[in-house]
Amino acid sequence: MIEANHDTRQLVALTGATGFIGSTLIKRLAQAGYRTRALYRPRPGREYAASNDLEWVAGSLDDAQALDALLDGAAAVIHCAGAVRGASRADFDAVNVAGVQAVAEACQRANCQSLLSLSSLAAREPQLSHYAASKREGEQVLVRFTDTLDWIALRPPAVYGPGDREMLPLFRSMQRGWALIPGSGAGRLSLIYVDDLVAAMLAWLGGDTRRSGDIYEVDDGQSGGYDWNTLIETVSQVCQRSRPIRQVHVPVALLKGIAAGNLAAARLFRYAPMLSPGKVGELTHNDWVCDSTPFRHTFEWSPQVRFAAGLAKTLQLSPSHASGNVQ
Repeated sequence: MIEANHDTRQLVALTGATGFIGSTLIKRLAQAGYRTRALYRPRPGREYAASNDLEWVAGSLDDAQALDALLDGAAAVIHCAGAVRGASRADFDAVNVAGVQAVAEACQRANCQSLLSLSSLAAREPQLSHYAASKREGEQVLVRFTDTLDWIALRPPAVYGPGDREMLPLFRSMQRGWALIPGSGAGRLSLIYVDDLVAAMLAWLGGDTRRSGDIYEVDDGQSGGYDWNTLIETVSQVCQRSRPIRQVHVPVALLKGIAAGNLAAARLFRYAPMLSPGKVGELTHNDWVCDSTPFRHTFEWSPQVRFAAGLAKTLQLSPSHASGNVQ
């Protein structure tokens, strides 16, 4: 057990601390009575304030010295850092595979035996994209440390909440009256509000970490996930729209054409594209539904934020807008 209290606070090492999920986790760790030491990549003009609850270590995942400083005296590590954009498989592997390897090796050097690695539901379908394949391989890296390290991996579906940059454009478009749906829109997906995902990580911290090698899915508890009609209906209710949201189905062939052009430009101008051929494969896959039952039973965790309430918070609407009902 990893116990947290204000008299003998445990130190948690964190990667990916400056991202959407990591920044939320930092706040919740402090509220739960943990100290946090977080890794950040130094850049000109970038400074982060330390406090009694939080200290920062400058460095990267390929910097063994920085990782050793990060883990020194830590009771547990939560590895949230990940690459979600890239023009090649190597772009993803550098963080999602080699980064996991580096953190696991640092755990061994520091004699820190508890590691939670944030994976992705995409790892369930590694054939779809470089991102998905790299996330699956990152999980496989952890398997090699099963005898010497107590680890679990979490596979969340789409994560949303205030500060999110991935799902927010979709929700904003619906709020304005347009739902851009990739392909036929026949698929179903699960969601999770960022606070619930962070709560799952805290449940692991406070639970029995001697369960090495387990990979768990976590979601918001919506049985069978959501279809596009349910998402659209909920957005309409939460935003209190008087007019229907128009559905625009974007043909897969068009998406693939745009993605191919985007990838070529990304390689030419050396930037990390978001819409790539692999991303099209992910967007048009029909089954992104989670089953979080094993995690719930193991760590006595349950999601608290339904989609309507989470959407209202994400769009920064008043609490009265959260009355939308998802069936």
